[in-house]
Amino acid sequence: MNTPTLYTRSKIWLEDAQGNVVFGLGRYRMLEAVQRLGSINAAAKELKMGYRAVWARIHATEERLGQDLLVKKTGGSTGGGSRLTPLAEALVQRFESIRQCVENETDTLFEQALGEQLDLNRDRS
Repeated sequence: MNTPTLYTRSKIWLEDAQGNVVFGLGRYRMLEAVQRLGSINAAAKELKMGYRAVWARIHATEERLGQDLLVKKTGGSTGGGSRLTPLAEALVQRFESIRQCVENETDTLFEQALGEQLDLNRDRS
């Protein structure tokens, strides 16, 4: 019988004392898209989400942290937009770094514990 190739997976997020999500991969992707594209609307379109859904999640995180994540410029003839605050920039940068460390450590732990018994994919991107 052929043993299938397996991949380790893990998820990390921050939550408050009530169990509400404060920050995780979804919010990371939202902020990263706003950072690249310069607006919540453009980020929502790229993520195939509604503007209100993206805004609501970012706003919930701002309330749970007690700090703003976006500096918003109201639209009009010159157009609007959003940019990340220094806190949001740090969250995006450091979350990605931590996420990669957790994935690498998880891969190592599974390889050490089960590598001989299971065919774990070692060439993850």
